[in-house]
Amino acid sequence: MRKIIDAVTRYALVFLMGLLVIVVVWQVFSRYILNAPSTFTDELARFLLIWVSLLGAAYYSGKNQHIAINVLPTRLNPPNRKKLNILINLIIIAFVGSVFVIGGGMLVWITYTYLQLTPTLQIPMAFVYAIGPISGILIIYYKLTDIMDLLRSDPEEVEGEHQFDQEEFTGSI
Repeated sequence: MRKIIDAVTRYALVFLMGLLVIVVVWQVFSRYILNAPSTFTDELARFLLIWVSLLGAAYYSGKNQHIAINVLPTRLNPPNRKKLNILINLIIIAFVGSVFVIGGGMLVWITYTYLQLTPTLQIPMAFVYAIGPISGILIIYYKLTDIMDLLRSDPEEVEGEHQFDQEEFTGSI
Protein backbone atom coordinates (compact mmCIF):
# COMPACT_ATOMS: atom_id res chain seq x y z
CA MET A 1 0.00 0.00 0.00
CA ARG A 2 2.83 2.40 0.87
CA LYS A 3 4.43 1.96 -2.56
CA ILE A 4 1.15 2.90 -4.24
CA ILE A 5 0.76 6.01 -2.06
CA ASP A 6 4.40 6.93 -2.76
CA ALA A 7 3.87 6.55 -6.51
CA VAL A 8 0.64 8.58 -6.55
CA THR A 9 2.23 11.32 -4.45
CA ARG A 10 5.36 11.35 -6.61
CA TYR A 11 3.34 11.61 -9.84
CA ALA A 12 1.16 14.35 -8.34
CA LEU A 13 4.31 16.26 -7.39
CA VAL A 14 5.77 15.86 -10.88
CA PHE A 15 2.51 17.04 -12.44
CA LEU A 16 2.17 20.03 -10.11
CA MET A 17 5.81 21.02 -10.53
CA GLY A 18 5.53 20.73 -14.32
CA LEU A 19 2.40 22.86 -14.27
CA LEU A 20 4.18 25.40 -12.05
CA VAL A 21 7.06 25.66 -14.52
CA ILE A 22 4.66 26.11 -17.44
CA VAL A 23 2.69 28.81 -15.60
CA VAL A 24 5.81 30.74 -14.63
CA VAL A 25 7.30 30.49 -18.12
CA TRP A 26 4.01 31.76 -19.58
CA GLN A 27 4.00 34.60 -17.06
CA VAL A 28 7.50 35.70 -18.05
CA PHE A 29 6.77 35.26 -21.77
CA SER A 30 3.52 37.22 -21.67
CA ARG A 31 5.00 40.01 -19.58
CA TYR A 32 8.32 40.57 -21.34
CA ILE A 33 7.78 39.30 -24.87
CA LEU A 34 4.11 40.08 -25.50
CA ASN A 35 4.02 43.14 -23.22
CA ALA A 36 0.64 41.95 -22.01
CA PRO A 37 1.03 40.44 -18.53
CA SER A 38 -1.21 37.51 -17.79
CA THR A 39 -3.51 38.26 -14.87
CA PHE A 40 -4.00 34.80 -13.43
CA THR A 41 -0.48 33.32 -13.58
CA ASP A 42 0.91 35.06 -10.48
CA GLU A 43 -1.90 33.76 -8.29
CA LEU A 44 -1.87 30.28 -9.82
CA ALA A 45 1.91 30.02 -9.42
CA ARG A 46 1.62 31.01 -5.76
CA PHE A 47 -1.02 28.35 -5.09
CA LEU A 48 0.91 25.69 -7.00
CA LEU A 49 4.01 26.51 -4.97
CA ILE A 50 2.04 26.01 -1.75
CA TRP A 51 0.77 22.65 -2.97
CA VAL A 52 4.20 21.50 -4.17
CA SER A 53 5.81 22.57 -0.88
CA LEU A 54 3.35 20.86 1.45
CA LEU A 55 2.91 17.74 -0.65
CA GLY A 56 6.69 17.54 -1.10
CA ALA A 57 7.17 17.84 2.66
CA ALA A 58 4.78 14.93 3.18
CA TYR A 59 6.55 12.86 0.52
CA TYR A 60 10.00 13.48 1.96
CA SER A 61 8.71 12.81 5.45
CA GLY A 62 7.59 9.43 4.17
CA LYS A 63 11.04 8.80 2.75
CA ASN A 64 12.63 9.94 6.05
CA GLN A 65 14.64 12.51 4.13
CA HIS A 66 13.45 15.46 6.16
CA ILE A 67 15.74 17.69 8.17
CA ALA A 68 16.81 16.07 11.42
CA ILE A 69 19.24 16.75 14.20
CA ASN A 70 20.71 13.35 14.86
CA VAL A 71 23.39 13.83 17.48
CA LEU A 72 21.35 12.07 20.17
CA PRO A 73 20.21 9.01 18.17
CA THR A 74 23.74 8.21 17.06
CA ARG A 75 24.94 8.15 20.68
CA LEU A 76 22.22 5.82 21.96
CA ASN A 77 22.35 2.05 22.08
CA PRO A 78 20.02 0.28 19.63
CA PRO A 79 17.08 -0.43 22.00
CA ASN A 80 17.01 3.19 23.19
CA ARG A 81 17.43 4.46 19.62
CA LYS A 82 14.36 2.44 18.67
CA LYS A 83 12.37 3.95 21.56
CA LEU A 84 13.54 7.46 20.65
CA ASN A 85 12.50 6.98 17.00
CA ILE A 86 9.05 5.82 18.10
CA LEU A 87 8.74 8.83 20.43
CA ILE A 88 9.83 11.23 17.68
CA ASN A 89 7.26 9.76 15.29
CA LEU A 90 4.53 10.08 17.94
CA ILE A 91 5.45 13.74 18.51
CA ILE A 92 5.32 14.35 14.74
CA ILE A 93 1.90 12.66 14.57
CA ALA A 94 0.58 14.81 17.45
CA PHE A 95 1.89 18.04 15.90
CA VAL A 96 0.76 17.28 12.36
CA GLY A 97 -2.60 15.99 13.58
CA SER A 98 -3.33 19.12 15.55
CA VAL A 99 -1.90 21.73 13.17
CA PHE A 100 -2.29 20.30 9.65
CA VAL A 101 -5.31 18.03 9.99
CA ILE A 102 -7.45 19.68 12.68
CA GLY A 103 -6.33 23.30 12.20
CA GLY A 104 -6.08 22.98 8.43
CA GLY A 105 -9.41 21.17 8.29
CA MET A 106 -11.05 23.99 10.26
CA LEU A 107 -9.51 26.54 7.89
CA VAL A 108 -10.85 24.63 4.88
CA TRP A 109 -14.28 24.37 6.47
CA ILE A 110 -14.43 28.07 7.41
CA THR A 111 -13.32 29.31 3.98
CA TYR A 112 -15.71 26.89 2.28
CA THR A 113 -18.61 27.90 4.52
CA TYR A 114 -18.06 31.60 3.93
CA LEU A 115 -17.50 31.04 0.21
CA GLN A 116 -14.17 32.86 0.20
CA LEU A 117 -12.90 33.00 -3.39
CA THR A 118 -9.44 33.71 -4.74
CA PRO A 119 -9.15 37.27 -6.12
CA THR A 120 -8.24 36.46 -9.72
CA LEU A 121 -9.13 32.84 -10.40
CA GLN A 122 -12.40 33.01 -8.45
CA ILE A 123 -12.03 29.48 -7.12
CA PRO A 124 -12.85 28.63 -3.50
CA MET A 125 -9.91 29.22 -1.15
CA ALA A 126 -10.93 25.95 0.50
CA PHE A 127 -9.41 24.14 -2.49
CA VAL A 128 -6.14 25.97 -1.99
CA TYR A 129 -6.09 25.28 1.75
CA ALA A 130 -7.11 21.63 1.32
CA ILE A 131 -3.48 20.62 0.83
CA GLY A 132 -2.86 21.19 4.57
CA PRO A 133 -5.10 18.36 5.77
CA ILE A 134 -4.16 16.20 2.77
CA SER A 135 -0.44 16.46 3.48
CA GLY A 136 -1.11 16.06 7.21
CA ILE A 137 -2.96 12.80 6.63
CA LEU A 138 -0.12 11.59 4.41
CA ILE A 139 2.50 12.44 7.04
CA ILE A 140 0.48 10.69 9.76
CA TYR A 141 0.11 7.62 7.54
CA TYR A 142 3.85 7.53 6.87
CA LYS A 143 4.74 7.98 10.54
CA LEU A 144 2.27 5.27 11.63
CA THR A 145 3.78 2.83 9.15
CA ASP A 146 7.25 3.83 10.37
CA ILE A 147 6.19 3.07 13.95
CA MET A 148 4.78 -0.30 12.91
CA ASP A 149 8.03 -1.10 11.10
CA LEU A 150 10.03 -0.07 14.17
CA LEU A 151 7.89 -2.23 16.46
CA ARG A 152 8.40 -5.25 14.20
CA SER A 153 12.13 -4.68 13.75
CA ASP A 154 15.03 -5.92 15.80
CA PRO A 155 16.59 -3.01 17.77
CA GLU A 156 19.96 -3.76 16.16
CA GLU A 157 18.44 -2.98 12.73
CA VAL A 158 17.33 0.52 13.73
CA GLU A 159 19.73 2.97 12.20
CA GLY A 160 20.76 6.33 13.49
CA GLU A 161 20.47 8.76 10.64
CA HIS A 162 24.21 9.23 10.62
CA GLN A 163 26.92 7.56 12.61
CA PHE A 164 28.68 10.11 14.78
CA ASP A 165 32.32 10.50 13.91
CA GLN A 166 34.34 12.69 16.25
CA GLU A 167 36.88 13.53 13.53
CA GLU A 168 34.18 14.59 11.12
CA PHE A 169 32.51 16.66 13.84
CA THR A 170 35.65 18.56 14.81
CA GLY A 171 37.06 18.63 11.30
CA SER A 172 40.61 19.47 10.52
CA ILE A 173 41.14 22.92 11.94
